[in-house]
This record gives sequence, C-alpha cells and structure tokens, in this order.
Amino acid sequence: MLRTATRRDLPAVLALLADEEKVVDPASLVVDAAYEKAFADITGDPRNEILVLADGDMVVGCLQATYIPGLGKHGAERALIEAVRIRPDRRGGGLGRDLMKQAVERARRRGCALVQLTSNRDRVDAHRFYASLGFAASHEGFKLAL
Repeated sequence: MLRTATRRDLPAVLALLADEEKVVDPASLVVDAAYEKAFADITGDPRNEILVLADGDMVVGCLQATYIPGLGKHGAERALIEAVRIRPDRRGGGLGRDLMKQAVERARRRGCALVQLTSNRDRVDAHRFYASLGFAASHEGFKLAL
C-alpha cells in the first residue's frame, strides 16, 4: 500500500536511507531535532511529500517527491523524485516498480508534464531499473556540495 508518510514512519524511512545494502533496525536510530525539523518542513509543504510503501505495519519502501513549478512545458509542474529505497531483503519482487509506477501516476494526476530523478553514476542496476520504467538518461547532472 502506498501512502503519505506520517511522523510514526520517520524512523523506518531513516533506516531505509541509512544503508542501501543491509536492513537497519529503525529502533537503532536516533531521531534528533534536525530530522524532526526536516520531516516537518517536508510534510508541511504542499509541493513536497514523502511516500512510503507499507506491507502491514512494516515500511518496505520510500521516496520523496517534490513538485517544481516552471515556465517550461507551458507552465506545467515537474516532479522530482529522490531518495528511492526498498528494504534490501524485499528487493526483486516488484516493490520498487510498484512504488515508482504509483509515484509517476500521482505526478500525472497532479498535472506534471514530466518526472525527473538523478541516480549516482555507480548504481548501474538502478539505471537499468529506471530505464525499464521508461526513464531516459537524457541529461548530465552536476552537484555542488556546500
């Protein structure tokens, strides 16, 4: 089930983000003031959402979607998808595909003209996955750490 994250989901989301290769126990993480503020800022902004894929009470996947207004594409919004994660022990069963397809459909219903994302150039499997969903590696991305 895909749903908007609640504060109760925050430790599970942080556990997914903590390590891409192993399962991290959400109870082992400290949810400090910086995480609390970031979560409140994201969930309080109508142009941002954290989505979780839940299997019962367990969060098995997540992503953040940001809706960006722009003048290109005749003033349509674009959706930026980041921090896509599936629990390592639940990969390979179609959960990531389901998560992404539902996120793309949410963007479509919102009226977005495109969905974009970035992926670390070393994540070759992720690149194949995104290509299988119809994403094209059409641009070269740049980042500046501050």
